[in-house]
Amino acid sequence: MTSLPDAPEPTHRLRIDTEALAHNWRALDALSGKAETGAAVKANCYGLGVDTCVPVLRDAGCEHFFVAHWSEVHDVLKHVPAEQIAVLHGPLNSAEVDFAIALGVCPVINSIPQAIRWVAGGGGVCHLMVDTGINRLGVSPDELESDAVQALDIDILMSHLASADEDGDTNALQLEAFRASFGKVTYRRLSLSNSAGIALGEDFAVDVTRPGLALYGGIPRRELADKVRQVAYIEAAIIQVREIGPGDRIGYNGEFTASKPMRIGTVSLGYADGFLRARGPGCNLRHGGRSLPLLGKVSMDMIVVDLTNASHVGEGDWLDVPFDLQNAAQQSSVSQYELLTVLGRRLHSR
Repeated sequence: MTSLPDAPEPTHRLRIDTEALAHNWRALDALSGKAETGAAVKANCYGLGVDTCVPVLRDAGCEHFFVAHWSEVHDVLKHVPAEQIAVLHGPLNSAEVDFAIALGVCPVINSIPQAIRWVAGGGGVCHLMVDTGINRLGVSPDELESDAVQALDIDILMSHLASADEDGDTNALQLEAFRASFGKVTYRRLSLSNSAGIALGEDFAVDVTRPGLALYGGIPRRELADKVRQVAYIEAAIIQVREIGPGDRIGYNGEFTASKPMRIGTVSLGYADGFLRARGPGCNLRHGGRSLPLLGKVSMDMIVVDLTNASHVGEGDWLDVPFDLQNAAQQSSVSQYELLTVLGRRLHSR
């Protein structure tokens, strides 16, 4: 079979600042006080890549890695021991029980049926999620004393904060409900805080914290603004330059109409790469510190920028795409979580 040539270099790329990622984990670890600090690495490390991020987190000192789906285990397992991986969604059937036992990864039990299934399948150590008010996954507090739950060998008893990014009564009420569950089951450690929860203080940190967003450069609470560094940077190349005149329209539905002669550049980036249409208005790309306004609608693979005042910028030049998560979220009304996790796989093709 004839070997195929390597693909040419892509015309858009995602750069991960691994030093910033390591810094963020260490900063959150310091804020966690005496608690051990884990890492949520689900959704391909929030879109930034398991193969890039997990080794950095491991080498920084992380020993607890949380994924959502069983399908995510193999990628993380390439970098850390199985016993350090927990699957948040728990075993839905006997095949998932067998998978967990065979590999040695730890399920998070979320319901009475999951508890029964885990024990009946020969499962050993597990984690247990108790719902304290978010009403997603987790056994209810009145189920903790059931025979099924009492039969579990629980390492981490955990819950999840619903509104840690907001001030109000909800956080204190959930902490109180979580504390009320302590005497109802036997466990080794406790875990409650996500990234925002870590900023709420030592009472919320308990034994193990589970940061996610802030590791990857997101800022869920103002207290973290001076602690967290940007991790992800996007760059895209200009693939065509053209001149247009007054009355010429740009892109789908002609959303932008030129009022004067303009020099414009088509850039290799679009919503298939995670650059959403919601980011369009007011989102200016940059070259050498010069702002290049976006013109018209974002397409699947292309955007258009104004080069009228950037005569030195041409085809093949690389542009910086603004990706400070807090600013991008405010500008687009898209959450920081979504801005990260929608990044397209083509950005990883370097």
